This record gives sequence, structure tokens and C-alpha cells, in this order.
Amino acid sequence: MITVNIYYSGTNGSARSFAEEMEKSGIADKIRAEKGNIRYEYFYPKNDPETVLLIDEWEDQAAIDLHHASPMMQTITELREKYKLSMKVQRYISDDLPESDKKFIVS
Repeated sequence: MITVNIYYSGTNGSARSFAEEMEKSGIADKIRAEKGNIRYEYFYPKNDPETVLLIDEWEDQAAIDLHHASPMMQTITELREKYKLSMKVQRYISDDLPESDKKFIVS
């Protein structure tokens, strides 16, 4: 699994407006329905009202590549430009949880 954290930042609430438009327009739901998408969720950092965190999880790189090649990406790009957002991206590849860590995890 590949997790991509995207921090969208703007001014005057533009990042939150972007996330709201992604949800209300149905774009976020279309992404969630794409083959290989595991999670597509927005979060609001408590200490930064001008930033929105998107946690985007995919089965593998092939699923991300298909998503990036979709016409939806142009729509997302246009919305980012509309709201004048900057982005910071972090990418993580999952591995198995070590036994030594399991005693600290409550499920």
C-alpha cells in the first residue's frame, strides 16, 4: 500500500473551500471509487487553519498511475489554481508492523 499525504495551503480559508468543493461536487467520491483507491480523506490541522491534509491511499503504484492519467486530474488541477493553493507532498510505503511495536498498539 502507498499512502500519500498532501498538505494544501492557501489564504482566507481557500484550502478548506477547495476540500469542500471536492466533496460537494462528487470528485472526491469518484476518486474513492477508482480501482485501487483505499482511502481519500480530508483533515483539518488544529494548529493551521489555512491548511488541509489529504490522506490518499492506493493499493500500488499502478493504481496511482491510472489515477494520474485520468481526466479527473485536470479538474483537480483547475480547482487548485482557482483557490491558489500550494502543496507539500509526503509519500509512504507500508510495511509489516514489527512484533516489538505491537505491544504499544491498542486495537
